Amino acid sequence: MDGDGQVDELSAKEIMSVLPHRYPFLLIDRITALVPGERAAGYKNISLNEPFFQGHFPGEPVMPGVLIIEALAQVGAMAVLSQEQHRNKLALFAGIDNFRFKQVVRPGDRLDLSVVLTKVRGGFGKGAGEARVDGKLAAAGEIWFAVTEKESKITD
Repeated sequence: MDGDGQVDELSAKEIMSVLPHRYPFLLIDRITALVPGERAAGYKNISLNEPFFQGHFPGEPVMPGVLIIEALAQVGAMAVLSQEQHRNKLALFAGIDNFRFKQVVRPGDRLDLSVVLTKVRGGFGKGAGEARVDGKLAAAGEIWFAVTEKESKITD
């Protein structure tokens, strides 16, 4: 972490220390930039071995849009849960607005994800998210979240 609180990169293991998600629901491989309470960026490498490709358009694999949104939500959760006051809490998906899909995401793609928090008040907030492949916009929209206490300890 540098002097302004920005984190340059987090590995999958470090992501799992913040998020409760585990395989097959952890949908981000690495965080590439993080400013707690402001923004986060990361990526997911899309592999033909992903479990969802077995049933989602077999023979013409396309990443489901709902999983692109979930991956963005996880990147946004990293920005929220990295704040001192939200450590060891959960960021729950509360809603989406104005989401649009512009390009299909296929095996072999690297899905670059970024979320800028636009509103955070108490335990609620929203962020503007973008998913890109090779620099081209694949999906974008607003993600709403609620921060809550964990009810039970989550283990690996």
